[in-house]
Amino acid sequence: MLTSDLMKKIQRIEIRTRRLVNDSFAGEYHSIFKGRGMEFDEVRPYQIGDEIRTIDWNVTARTGEPYVKRYVEERELTVMLVVDASASENFGSVNRFKRELAAELTAVLSFAATTNNDKVGLLIFTDQIELFIPPRKGRKHVLRLIRELLAFEPQSKGTNIKMALDKVNQILKRRSIIFLVSDFMADPEGYSRALSVTNRRHDVIAVDLNDPLDTHIGNVGLLALEDPESGEIVWVDTSSSHWQNAYQNQMQQLENNKTRIFRKASVDRIDINTDLEYTVPLARFFQERAKRIRH
Repeated sequence: MLTSDLMKKIQRIEIRTRRLVNDSFAGEYHSIFKGRGMEFDEVRPYQIGDEIRTIDWNVTARTGEPYVKRYVEERELTVMLVVDASASENFGSVNRFKRELAAELTAVLSFAATTNNDKVGLLIFTDQIELFIPPRKGRKHVLRLIRELLAFEPQSKGTNIKMALDKVNQILKRRSIIFLVSDFMADPEGYSRALSVTNRRHDVIAVDLNDPLDTHIGNVGLLALEDPESGEIVWVDTSSSHWQNAYQNQMQQLENNKTRIFRKASVDRIDINTDLEYTVPLARFFQERAKRIRH
């Protein structure tokens, strides 16, 4: 059910993200995500400067005047938003939850896609497939995706990235763009092979959602930490240098493993933080990929 608060939040996200897309991202999106190739559009009379190899000899013979074939980019693409809805996404120590950040980010990507007449679909997962919305075009469809991301209540709390990627490969028969949105707290070895396989078939971009407390917990004395996915509660002494070192080493090891797995799979990664504006890393991603394509 759509509450007034949810409707206001959806409207706020739409206004903000549509402005961002129109001002910044629509053109950059178009330049880095190309269509599947060139398709025949029409024939037109030959003009000085046209390449000889584009002449349509059948039409030329029939009319007695030289005509050339005109081709245009086969533009339409499919974008699939694969979004982690496990319990750890309902966390955020600054400004907003990761889940709300994911909704706004995917809104930007969805409006950029639909502005370029591409289709957008949504797959929400935990340790099971929670929701699948097939790719379609249009503003109403994008608003539905935002609404689902904000209002959807998953059945499970766990996460299984490998399962989600396997499902995407079953669903999508043609090469597509996949934005995999998660905090990637799961063991990277568990989804390493699936990520490599999926990126060979499609174009996968990992959108990594982070919060300051993911990597650093200050000295606040005794603290009860609850694993959001298992529900297990552990009491820790944050004043202990031994615990602080162990925690930071554990998180650094996770970061190192993620970096290694993404590189091994040749997957681009966008790091997004709950305490910072997402427009900067998103713009950097578009710029760096565009530069890579030009070279």
